[in-house]
Amino acid sequence: MLTPVRSAVDRGPLSAPTLRWGLLAVAVGAVVAALVTLFVSGFNHGKVEAHNPGGAQPTGAVAGAAFGTAKQGDCLTWGKSNASDLQKVDCAGKHLFEVTADIDLSKYPGREFGSGSRFPDSLRFSELRDEHCVSAAQRYLGGKLDPRGKFVVGLINPGEAGWRAGERTLRCGLQVAASAGVATQPTTGTVRESNQSKIYEVGSCIGINRNLPTDQVDCSQPHAFEIISVVDLSARFSGNTPSKDEQDKFMEEQCATDSNNYLGSADALRNKTLTLFWDFLDTRSWLAGSHSLNCMVGKGADQEGFAAITGSARGDILIDGQAPVPPPNNGRYTPPPLPGAAPPVIPQPR
Repeated sequence: MLTPVRSAVDRGPLSAPTLRWGLLAVAVGAVVAALVTLFVSGFNHGKVEAHNPGGAQPTGAVAGAAFGTAKQGDCLTWGKSNASDLQKVDCAGKHLFEVTADIDLSKYPGREFGSGSRFPDSLRFSELRDEHCVSAAQRYLGGKLDPRGKFVVGLINPGEAGWRAGERTLRCGLQVAASAGVATQPTTGTVRESNQSKIYEVGSCIGINRNLPTDQVDCSQPHAFEIISVVDLSARFSGNTPSKDEQDKFMEEQCATDSNNYLGSADALRNKTLTLFWDFLDTRSWLAGSHSLNCMVGKGADQEGFAAITGSARGDILIDGQAPVPPPNNGRYTPPPLPGAAPPVIPQPR
């Protein structure tokens, strides 16, 4: 079965000082911006001639024709939880996985992956992904993989049945992670031609679980925040990465304008007791070509994370099941900042 395995860099829920920085990564299914997911697949359908790179002989493994012949640039999709219906599709259409490399473990030195060897556990496959697939993704994209962007590095293996039959080929690839790495979200187009910025369509709502964002849901369902606009920072900045202060100043002005337009009035944000916020881009994302950010509206919970909002901010909403009560109109109102609004600590490039 397709079994997600969390990366070793997963450190659990974000603390308040880092929540804002990791916000968009959380929303697509990671509680750490650098989350990399692994999919361990066990295919169960008929034997086929499997492709092995480097002239190796076919093994007749049970992984299936699509897996056995998948090569760099191919796009794969499936519908069943065990991926037994894995198939190759046109990358222009919806798909779940874009192959970046074939890894032939039969060429590995030693006996670890030799004939009759034990099927590796998820930790070993995680190590193999980190050893081979991260660098393969960088080569595939010409060194322009955004480590905090929309796409994450994944790996598919032939499953235990395929392994027993002698199949030792892995497929490295890129995918869009969903909540907590449990699944992968569909995407269209090749990653090479895609904007890797972690953005959503205007009007999208991002679900909530235990005060943290999850995956996109209908706005009639409880959610953490709503996307009100997409802002391209390259329209304002060129050359080197703009500083966080520069980004914040620009985004504050742009998001305020977009909020008034999206909600219908300058008072709507105040009357609904919502907060306007955004993320920011670090140098690695900027150099990879990710230049876009979302403006979002949500409401901080009493302690940490988000309150649950039901309904689109364009209409009537409930916050934690209650209608919002506008603050007294006796002067300028400044909504309280969301948890984590303090400048986060930026990890140094390694």
